[in-house]
Amino acid sequence: MLPAVVKLCCGISYRHLRSLAGLQRTAVAVIGKELTHLQRWGRVQPHMSTHGGIKYNAPGPEDVKPLKEDQDFCVKQGQEAMSKALCMLEDTKGWKIEFTESEGEVICSKVVAGAGKVFRLEAVLEASVEELYDLLFVRVEEMHQWNPSIQQIKVLKHVGPETIITHEVSAETAGNCIGQRDFLSVRHSRKQKSSVYLGGAAIQLASFPPQAGFVRAEDGPTCIIIQALGDETGKSRFTWLLNMDVKGWLPKSIVNQALPRAQLDFTRHLRRRLTARATLG
Repeated sequence: MLPAVVKLCCGISYRHLRSLAGLQRTAVAVIGKELTHLQRWGRVQPHMSTHGGIKYNAPGPEDVKPLKEDQDFCVKQGQEAMSKALCMLEDTKGWKIEFTESEGEVICSKVVAGAGKVFRLEAVLEASVEELYDLLFVRVEEMHQWNPSIQQIKVLKHVGPETIITHEVSAETAGNCIGQRDFLSVRHSRKQKSSVYLGGAAIQLASFPPQAGFVRAEDGPTCIIIQALGDETGKSRFTWLLNMDVKGWLPKSIVNQALPRAQLDFTRHLRRRLTARATLG
């Protein structure tokens, strides 16, 4: 998802790259190898950006074809992704703290059979459950307006009131050690009392194959849980399970350093969006 949701998880700032002791040279070398590999297979367009990287063009509306897949199949995929992600979160054994930030964010990780290393972020946000649901699911196409790590999110299909299929393109940013990726995902939502669950995972659809010029990464299963914080109206507990395969040629050591940092960056941008929203009334 989101992930993201997320997914959204490839815009790592340069200061974070500098903090990865012993990994910077490896990252540069591996990215060079990855680009060479993509050029060999004709998946990189020959346009240079101001940062010396490759410039990709996200598909426009004319490039997006209607999805023809069975709706029941898509809904089932979303429900199964959420169920698997919740099972990971509910298993409390084996989690190790990665970061604890001054604003209260805590990121833990564990290795899950069949999924590799996954990351769990917990934070308290100054927003209601409905506000966060609106920003992260209902208005997901607007996420690039407040999250600079995302270039575009397009809802390709609404599969009933609780499930959507999205295509996401991460932004090309300076110091991005993962590199620009695109994602094709099913996102499923569920409301239960004073909580909202947003689950998702990568989905493969014949009507929307991998796009030329991108490495298609895969989310999930991943999940965000938004819970009302007791009697404190206007505050929510935010729990995010991030599980991602970025594909390409990057070593796991680099990816496992970058993903939790991307979670922190995403949460920081979300806090700023909420503050701006409160200021505007």
